[in-house]
Amino acid sequence: MSDIEQHSVLDELPGDLMIWVLIVSELLVFGAGLAAFLSVRIIDPALFAESQDHLNRAAAGANTAILVTSGFLAAKALRLREAAQRAKARLMLVIAAVLGVAFLWIKTIEYRADAAAGIDIDTNAFFTFYYLLTGFHAAHVVAGILILLLVAWRDAPRNIEVGAAFWHMVDLVWVLLFPVIYLLR
Repeated sequence: MSDIEQHSVLDELPGDLMIWVLIVSELLVFGAGLAAFLSVRIIDPALFAESQDHLNRAAAGANTAILVTSGFLAAKALRLREAAQRAKARLMLVIAAVLGVAFLWIKTIEYRADAAAGIDIDTNAFFTFYYLLTGFHAAHVVAGILILLLVAWRDAPRNIEVGAAFWHMVDLVWVLLFPVIYLLR
């Protein structure tokens, strides 16, 4: 068998195959959550629209910009590391992680404002999904921050590639959650 015949599509994936298995499985879980959210929304659109008006869209929009910027910096870190600019690559990864912390800080402010208004996970179906989906996403942000810092420390290009792939999954999920939860009417 020649080298050309042994080459598969999986060889083209950046990073490690197992990170892609993890990413796909996480995307399926979030996809199922969003599908359930949208299915329940069909049953009571008025409740979902009224509940959605209590959310802080400006904060969520800022968080979207923060995560997209952070994802860009993680990708930039890989390019810098491949160009043997290790210090700059590490700096980009640390800044990306700090932006992840900023995301969590803003999300915490949102949660505290909701709690002060008497809104919690039991308020209604909308807020049950809101807290489950955004809380599960926030847990992934925490994991992503730790991974970014770990690959900043162990900065082999392959490690950065794997860490950036996970972080891109985190920002992709938020880019999907934001319009569905905050904007879709």
